[in-house]
Amino acid sequence: MNMAKSSLFIFLGVLLVALAAIDIALGSTNIPIGQVWGALTGGDCPPAVSRIVINIRLIKAVVAILAGASISVSGLQMQTLFRNPLAGPYVLGISSGASLGVAIFLLGAPLLGLSPTMSSLGIAGAAWIGSAAVLFIVGAVASRIKDIMVILILGMMFSSGISAVVQILQYLSRDESLKAFVIWTMGSLGDVTATQLRILIPAVAAGMLLAVFTIKPLNLLLFGEEYARTMGLDIKRSRALLFLSTTLLAGTVTAFCGPIGFIGLAMPHVTRMIFRTSDHRTLVPATLLSGSVILLICDIISKLLTLPINSITALLGIPIVILVVLKLKN
Repeated sequence: MNMAKSSLFIFLGVLLVALAAIDIALGSTNIPIGQVWGALTGGDCPPAVSRIVINIRLIKAVVAILAGASISVSGLQMQTLFRNPLAGPYVLGISSGASLGVAIFLLGAPLLGLSPTMSSLGIAGAAWIGSAAVLFIVGAVASRIKDIMVILILGMMFSSGISAVVQILQYLSRDESLKAFVIWTMGSLGDVTATQLRILIPAVAAGMLLAVFTIKPLNLLLFGEEYARTMGLDIKRSRALLFLSTTLLAGTVTAFCGPIGFIGLAMPHVTRMIFRTSDHRTLVPATLLSGSVILLICDIISKLLTLPINSITALLGIPIVILVVLKLKN
């Protein structure tokens, strides 16, 4: 790795730490910096302030880092696997699949007279199953249809069809279940508890570990599946690893934070432009860092403007998507 790339990694690392500190310092309750530092280091700090900093703000900052990294890396994997610059968890319907799983869990079960426990594992499991099902269908279609635009259109169709099913469930559901689901769809980094974090962290860590194992296959897939086969790559095994990694990353984040759009589509392109490389040995860790940084920025802006995180990510992501489309056209 050359000096320029090393400097970029150091810069992103320092920026990540600085933004995390700012994110923890900001909130609806004005807390002096000294007390925030005391709460984080175990120093002199009122118990009420310590609970706010540790149990709310620190957890939210950690979730922002994990969510930004997970969605961005899963987007990078999908763009390389499908050889489609507009692919991503949100566009291909993977996040919608996770939403469908959660909708069936929260809205469908009460319609059948069942009372689903609001356990973190239950919601996460439903999201994993939903995202894996959509990813499997898209992958099966992609193995037979090589036209990247057809795959993109099919992914958007799956997403629209899933949205229609979710709307039917919303229409038929009870008021209490509907309210819980609508709040979930707005996307939030602040609703994750310490108990849920114990599920989120291992799931994201497992997804990232699988992403590391897929670096070499991703580099080979840049030249097409036929070339990858001639180099001895087991395509089915590599796809299975990529699907499992994406399901754990995108599905878990969607389960706990709601659907967060555009980050997975935009950040891989931003990282490629910054680092000027297609080598996934650089792109995977760089996308991880840049995704975490941008979602921390979005969280800080959402706190200052008191807006849902989804609104901020969309406003920042849409210009990047337009730029990518114009670049493809040229």
